[in-house]
Amino acid sequence: MTSYDPAKVKVSPEQWVADQARLYEESDGTEGTDLNGSPCLLLDYQGRRSGDWLRTVLIYGRDGDDYLIVASKGGAPEHPLWYLSLQANPEVHVRVLGERFTARAETLSAQDKARVWPHLLDVYAPYADYQKKTDREIPVVRLSRV
Repeated sequence: MTSYDPAKVKVSPEQWVADQARLYEESDGTEGTDLNGSPCLLLDYQGRRSGDWLRTVLIYGRDGDDYLIVASKGGAPEHPLWYLSLQANPEVHVRVLGERFTARAETLSAQDKARVWPHLLDVYAPYADYQKKTDREIPVVRLSRV
């Protein structure tokens, strides 16, 4: 396991994600902060196998002071790798616009997901189609400041 150093975080190998994450960072959170009008954050998480710190860009919603992210992977049959890593290592580092903070990731219960799901569809309507495309229940993760 490696200690957290934001300068040494590995950015996603997915080119558009890497490009957006770099723009987000290089602009100090003033550019690259949305995806087709939906707000985005940077999530730094520790890989469950490598122990390396990794970065991805995710659309988010809010629930009070907490941030909500959706492990949709576009409706794929399997969970995204970042979600599997959060289950193993729930302490994460988040950047929203110009603010950075440490958070704890927790998967919402079915009841809590049902309560926030309409809000998340307002933020990014394709989530509804993603859920229809897969048999797995798409998790919603709460990021709470620590």
